[in-house]
Amino acid sequence: MPAPTRRTLLALGALGGLQLLCGCTGDRPAPPKPTAADPDRPLRLRQLAATDALLAGYDAVLATGPADADRLADLREDLTRHREALAGPLPSASASPAPSPSPSPSGPVSPAAPSAGSAAASASATATARTSADLAAAEQRTAALRLADLAAASPELARTLASVAASDAAHAAALGGPTAPAPAAAPAPSDSPAASASASPAALPAADTAALQAALAAEHAAVYGYGVVGAFLPAGPQREDARATYGAHQARRDAWQRVLTAGGASPTAAAPGYRLPFQVKDAATAARLAAYLETQLTAAYADLAAAAALRERAAAALRESALRAAHWGADLPALPGLAETA
Repeated sequence: MPAPTRRTLLALGALGGLQLLCGCTGDRPAPPKPTAADPDRPLRLRQLAATDALLAGYDAVLATGPADADRLADLREDLTRHREALAGPLPSASASPAPSPSPSPSGPVSPAAPSAGSAAASASATATARTSADLAAAEQRTAALRLADLAAASPELARTLASVAASDAAHAAALGGPTAPAPAAAPAPSDSPAASASASPAALPAADTAALQAALAAEHAAVYGYGVVGAFLPAGPQREDARATYGAHQARRDAWQRVLTAGGASPTAAAPGYRLPFQVKDAATAARLAAYLETQLTAAYADLAAAAALRERAAAALRESALRAAHWGADLPALPGLAETA
């Protein structure tokens, strides 16, 4: 057998080196792909700070051993769900409640957001809460902070902010604030789909139009449903409440129809009839139907809150429906209008 030539040995050595390199390359993990920066990060940090301050307020009141400790504990649990939802993609360190919440988060502040001074003042007032009435006022202030960031938020964060603000408002009502929104609250004066000085309103994007059509369809159903509710309530304050709410839903239905028409879309028509989710036979089931109708509306308005041109009005409608649902006896979830996850 002839001895291997020098060229053969060099070829074998190169092949072995290639195999070694391939083996090393296969064992080395691929570098992580760069992730896009979260444009909502400043807003999320500010909202987390406000939530931490509210949690601290609940802890301060619970430490006094109040008679309504169980109810306060339930409301506090909602706040932890708010925090999880607001944290979103932030690292887990930012998503965990801090032992001593700071009145204002670190990081840049969006020009459209409330000033650091106003956020700090709100957090300071919340930290000094001593009674349920103090917490009710703190919940109202925090709800206002949520809504102040709506315009600057991404569509998904806007939905979350609108839902959390509605929950804050419901908490305030449960703690002694207003128990229901003004029954005949008029829609915003402008029915233009976009906040613009132009005399010709701009058409809504297709996704926003679809969300508004869904909200209109839900209002059609609510108008029909409240007609049934009123028929089964005895004469008195409860029936008058239902009558006023019926009128409020008619007004909002008409307002949405005008917005769609101004934007060049044909408004969804009411169905010829509606199947009730259960049999209504007395005042108790009538109230249950009212709660059901308002709960359905919260989902429609949470979706509509993603529409940039309509999110403030959608958030207001979501708040009203959440308050009405609670007023009629619904057990509101921590995030009204948003799908609950396990």
